[in-house]
Amino acid sequence: MSSSQASNQHSGRLLGFVGVGTMGRPMARRLIEAGHNLIVYDRDQAAVAELEAIGAQAAASVREVADSAHTVFTSLPTPAIFKQVALGDGGLVVGSAIKILVDLSTVGSRIEKEVAEALLAKGIETVDAPVSGGAAGASKGTLAIMAAGNPISLEEVRGLFGVLGKVFVVGEKAGQGQLLKLLNNMLSSTAFAITSEAFVAGMRGGLDPEVMMSVINAGSGKNGATLDKFPKHVLPRTFDFGFPVGSVCKDIGLAVDECQALGVPMWVGSVARQVWNYAAMQDGTARDMTELVKYVERWSSIEGLAD
Repeated sequence: MSSSQASNQHSGRLLGFVGVGTMGRPMARRLIEAGHNLIVYDRDQAAVAELEAIGAQAAASVREVADSAHTVFTSLPTPAIFKQVALGDGGLVVGSAIKILVDLSTVGSRIEKEVAEALLAKGIETVDAPVSGGAAGASKGTLAIMAAGNPISLEEVRGLFGVLGKVFVVGEKAGQGQLLKLLNNMLSSTAFAITSEAFVAGMRGGLDPEVMMSVINAGSGKNGATLDKFPKHVLPRTFDFGFPVGSVCKDIGLAVDECQALGVPMWVGSVARQVWNYAAMQDGTARDMTELVKYVERWSSIEGLAD
């Protein structure tokens, strides 16, 4: 079955979506604009209203979503919230209609496995499908989706993934998608931290920031930070990548813990986690992750390009 055929089989079926925040809202919007019928829930009524205005049905509770939709997507900020939504009082687990949970959150493999086992006992399959690409990728439909789960359930939702981005099937067990996503995010946040230090060192040494990035990107030091985040969000001093420091701290913390549980010592990862946690302690967790550069500038007694 092609992706378009798989997507079409869902076009008349009501889909559920719980958690329509920074990432969930643009993903839900893409599904609606692709012709799918959605019932959505979030504690933020303004976010729900935005989707309701383009055709979504607003639910009054998580239970209402689970009683209405065969396939329910979740995009939630923390492991604790995900577990509560899935297994708590009035959660997805007691829904009368839900048969597949597609979790797009980044919550770690241990919680994902726990939830998947509890849902399976009630006849509900879990597709573990965290995404990478940020809010911009969610809006454009260019996310990388790391999916793991029962092959039959994966095939059933594959066409829906095609609306959101490119899917990579990474395993058949819930938790495998989470592990890969955490490894990806740990690499990304560590690269940004060391790039920030190199960038500030170059400025202190009198190098032109534009030239610096161009040379690095033509050489062996290039990475996601030098190729994307610095040119688009740091050099113009907009700091609007769309991913908060608090989320970086959550993801790298989960990643280091899981890697250590697998027997990997994580010397570099642990230091990167400390850097991000220290930044979070300065001005709170809501600031954009690209603002880490400002902290490195401050710690190095150097003024920013436009500050």
